[in-house]
Amino acid sequence: MRPVFVSLALMLAPLGALAEDIGPPLTAEQFDAQTLGKTITYSAGGVTYGIEEYRPGHKVVWAFAEGDCEEGDWFQKGEQICFDYHSPDVGLQCWTFHMQGNALVAWFEGKKDSSPLVSLDTSTAPLNCPGPEVGV
Repeated sequence: MRPVFVSLALMLAPLGALAEDIGPPLTAEQFDAQTLGKTITYSAGGVTYGIEEYRPGHKVVWAFAEGDCEEGDWFQKGEQICFDYHSPDVGLQCWTFHMQGNALVAWFEGKKDSSPLVSLDTSTAPLNCPGPEVGV
């Protein structure tokens, strides 16, 4: 059973002050310029939430802080950046991404009445995704 990607982000308390101190939603071109070739660690409510590696061609690899990797792709839909991990257990995940200083801030479906995901760390190293367990 896979966890729902948005559960923690929607359960946390709102951060209205943060919502007022950010730029407008990023376009696909702006989002690509901020993320391409990077692996970004995100937090929710000050706790590490997950890590996403952004590859050429709008390809991504996502992993919760202590979870399996999910490959997918992203595209722009209106003001939102949507992620499709091609999993029957996880539906389309759409977020508005904004810049606050050097940090990416993302609200699920653009809902600024929930806590956002905020980028904590950026690296150019690929996400470590070990393969399936191999028996002897």
